[in-house]
Amino acid sequence: MQIKRGDVGHTHSRDKLCESGNKLYAAALRTGRISRSDIAEAPCLIDLALLRPDPDDAQWLLPIPPSLALNQLIHPIEREIQERRQLALSITDAFEPFMTLTAHDPSTTNAINVLEGLSLINSTLDQATAECTEELLTVQPGSGRRPDTLEGALRRVDPLLDRGVKMRTLYQHTARHHPSTLAYVERVSPYGVEVRTLEEIIERLIIVDRKVAFVPARDDRQVALELRHEGLVSYLVGVFEQFWLHGVPWDHQLSYAPELDGITSVQRSIAKLLIEGIVDEAIARRLGMNVRTCRAHIAKLATALGSGSRAQLGYLIAQSGILEQAASDGLSDGL
Repeated sequence: MQIKRGDVGHTHSRDKLCESGNKLYAAALRTGRISRSDIAEAPCLIDLALLRPDPDDAQWLLPIPPSLALNQLIHPIEREIQERRQLALSITDAFEPFMTLTAHDPSTTNAINVLEGLSLINSTLDQATAECTEELLTVQPGSGRRPDTLEGALRRVDPLLDRGVKMRTLYQHTARHHPSTLAYVERVSPYGVEVRTLEEIIERLIIVDRKVAFVPARDDRQVALELRHEGLVSYLVGVFEQFWLHGVPWDHQLSYAPELDGITSVQRSIAKLLIEGIVDEAIARRLGMNVRTCRAHIAKLATALGSGSRAQLGYLIAQSGILEQAASDGLSDGL
């Protein structure tokens, strides 16, 4: 929001210091106080509650410590994020009863099918992949799949390999260190299966012959959607191709060396999600790591930026320029 004060004619923002405000606040911190007359051209100092009256002399103002001022400014924002999350959950809950009603609509039954339970999901997936004749595209997030899951995947793809079906798979970088995934890739690579990895990818996705797609409908993956709507499947193919374009081929070596002020690309990805208000558990899931590892990276990020609190960390990330550097280097994996 932009505001104007008195006869000064300067435009100020309620959430940002003007140039004069920056200098005056720094001067107040150095000297311990500042005259009211000196801040006439910087009303943003009052709007942001960076100064308070001197109880001993009304002509002077005392600076609020930066750490306290920062917490006061960030707290309403964090509260608003939480309120919006709750609103999103409430809206989702309100619409959930209507989702099942669409199953009775003949126009949508064949286009979007809800599959409940692993047994039905796996049997439907088995049938769809058995009918695959041209191409199979898959996205597998996480650090790697369990050995029994990979055995099931091999059982499905073996006939496709024999028929020469073209296959491409996207994993996260963390899967490169997973023994079962390494064994799986070694098994299928001689047949021309292409595998690439990214730091952050979307949820699990399977597309068969660009005609039918499977996506999870719940975090525990006990419910999935079988999509046969031409427009939806075409859109998901486009999403896959965009991620594939930025993926690193499996046989290319990754560099995990710090690239900017001791901050790694993984930590920059975490920083990007932190300032979006995403919690540690969700960040870990999206980057394919456990929560403990994620928090260790956050701690290293805080040390590198000199942050003394979680609230201050968000501010320092925004001010450091590390996210702009990541974007300019092409390190962002988003669409």
